This record gives sequence, structure tokens and C-alpha cells, in this order.
Amino acid sequence: MRTKRTTILVVVALAAVLAALAGGVRAAAAAGPVITIWTDQNRQTAVTQVATAWAAARGATVNVVVKNFGDIESNLGTVAATDAPDVIVGAHDWTGQLAANGLVEPIYLKPAEKAQFPAYTLNAFSYGLAVKKLYGVPTQIENIGLVVDTGLVKVPTTFKQLEAEALAFKHKKSGNLAIAVQQGSGGDAYHMYPFFSGLGGYVFGTNSAGNLDPSNIGVANKNFLKNAPLIDKWNKEGLINAAVDSSTAQNAFIKKQAAFWITGPWNSQLLSSSGLKFKVIQMPKIAYASVPFLGVQGFMVTKYASVHGVDALAQDLVANYISAPTAQLALAVANGRFPANTAAGKKVNDPVLAQFGKAGVGGVPMPNIPQMNSVWSDLGAAWVKSTKGSGATKARVAFTAAARSIADKIG
Repeated sequence: MRTKRTTILVVVALAAVLAALAGGVRAAAAAGPVITIWTDQNRQTAVTQVATAWAAARGATVNVVVKNFGDIESNLGTVAATDAPDVIVGAHDWTGQLAANGLVEPIYLKPAEKAQFPAYTLNAFSYGLAVKKLYGVPTQIENIGLVVDTGLVKVPTTFKQLEAEALAFKHKKSGNLAIAVQQGSGGDAYHMYPFFSGLGGYVFGTNSAGNLDPSNIGVANKNFLKNAPLIDKWNKEGLINAAVDSSTAQNAFIKKQAAFWITGPWNSQLLSSSGLKFKVIQMPKIAYASVPFLGVQGFMVTKYASVHGVDALAQDLVANYISAPTAQLALAVANGRFPANTAAGKKVNDPVLAQFGKAGVGGVPMPNIPQMNSVWSDLGAAWVKSTKGSGATKARVAFTAAARSIADKIG
């Protein structure tokens, strides 16, 4: 579903940014300490060039190893020390498990460096049962937005307007969708999150120390349940429908059978080449701000950097170099995701990417604690049960049952 951006504009922009990175940097020494970095295929080129520019100024060498993205997390716990990475590119929701297993080290950013990142992006890479520590430097933010076909409808400023326009469009012609948002038989709690947050739902609350509290499950909290009858209304009027899967939602929007589509920057290229007039916004507030889930990618220093005697260098690369706007912009442009660094974000020239970035402001990072694994299926199923059309379960019942099941799994 998520495709790599390969347009000429991206290549040119990346080349320009990387040229700025390399400017004035002397050639890397033939001998010296080696920093091994694990990354995925999509980020290989940008990571190699950014890290090489840093290494040249430090008299070091970088060894970039390509892995399947998901394998980076799983392989880190089984790799032999001699083959292990000093730095990894990873997802923020790996943080809790990796930190709990002692596989990654805390990162220390200076106050001026921290100030360049939204607090929620730093929280995404923070973990601790008593004292929360930062374990990674965020580089890219990924989130969904509401894509509006401005050739068919006006850009809504309120949820009431969105609902009215979507339903009016749906009733124009048989086969039209009101809001093209994917669920399918297994559910999709990620794509449904703006509806969930807008009704007052949350997954985990926080304790007095500001840490995620898995005993505070907000899937059926009182504020959400108070607003849950709206889901029953949406189901009855056909505003959202659990039968819509990824391909159905995409095809409906591209074929002008839906004026609203909830998707993310992995479809930026498709949108740009579609010939449609569109704008990406954050879904308007329902009872609360309808913010999306955030996926945050970043760099982490592993425990093996100390084993290899390159801990100080690895920390310098991640904390001081990767956190800077120029490196952040290069990495973002290469992968078609919005940079976490706010100064870098202001330099994004791609209008579609910039709009997705704005749609993610104030979003909620997917919980990075291991207990989140017990949430996805039940939360997604609650949406399916309550929005499947005829014979749907009342939302209050579906989400209350989901919260109970999640609590039982967490124990």
C-alpha cells in the first residue's frame, strides 16, 4: 500500500539537500573507527549519504547494512555482537520493547536541539516505568489526513459540514461513498483513529510521571461512551461503512465516487498524478480534536556501540548530526515523509507532503509500550461491529466489550 516516491522533483530536491550536507567536508579517512548502521531499502541512499558526510568530518567510516524494516527490530535481539549495528533506523513504537530489553541506549539532546521538535515526537521515542528517558531522535512523521476532492465539494471547516457534504455526495449516485475510509473484515483502528479521538477515545492514559499507563484503558471511557451514539447514527446513514477496504476506498476517490478519502503520504504520488484537484486537511473536530495516530521514525543508538568502542561517535551522529535541520530534510525528502524537526519542516517544498505534515499537528504517537500489541485487533473489531450496516452492534456495547477484552489480555 505504501509506495516509495520516485519523482524527478524528489530526486532533484534530495540531491540539492545532500550537496549542502557534503559541502566543505573533507574526504573520509581510509582507516579509523567504523559505525555500522542498519536501515531499510527505502532509506538506504539518503542514510548512506547523510552518515558519510558526518563520518568524513570525524575521520570515521560508515557501514550501512540494508534490512527489511520489520527485521531490524527482531534481529537486534538475536544478532551476534560482531555483526551487530551501532545505530539503527527504527519506528518509535519499538522503543518500549527495545529499551526494556536493554538493546538501545538513552539519547541526550541539548535544550536548543529539543526545542526544534514537537514534544509529542520526542515522547514517541521516550520510555520508562519510573523515569522516562529519550531513546531515539525522531526524523520523520507519518500520519493520515482527510483528502478532499475540491472539484466536487468544498473543503469542510466543521464536522457537521463534512457530514452533510459527504452524505449529499453519496446520495447523488448509486455506488458513491460518503467518506472513503478503509476497514475491511479485520478492521483498521489506525485509519479510524481520527473518528475515535474526535469522540473522546484514547488507548492508554498517563500516570503522574507522564508515562503511558496500561492499566488506564480509554477505549470505552465515559466521554467516549457519551458520544458513542454518533457512531450508531453514522452507521445508519452510511457515513462510514466497515465493508470498505483499502482498494475500495482508493478506487472510489480516484474514480470520483467519493469526495473524501482518509489516507496517508504513501499515496502522495498517486494523488499528484491523478489529475484531481484536492487538498489534504486534518479531519474537523467532532466533540474533541479529531487528531490522527502518528508513526514516527528515527535513529537509535544500540548497546553494541559500547561493545564496539564507538559509543561516543554513535551518540554524536544521532544526537548532534541527525537531529539538525539539514540532515532531517534530506532524510524526509528521500522517503516522502514530513520531517520531525520543525525548522526542516518549514523548508519542505512539496505541497502535498506539507499538507500531510500540517494534518498531523497535535497527533497521538501510537503507544510505544509492549501492551499496545493487545489493542489493535479488539479496537479494530469494535469499529467493524458497529459500522457494518444492517445488524450492527450498538457502539457502546462493541467498544465496552473491546475494552474488557484488552484489559483481560494485558492482565
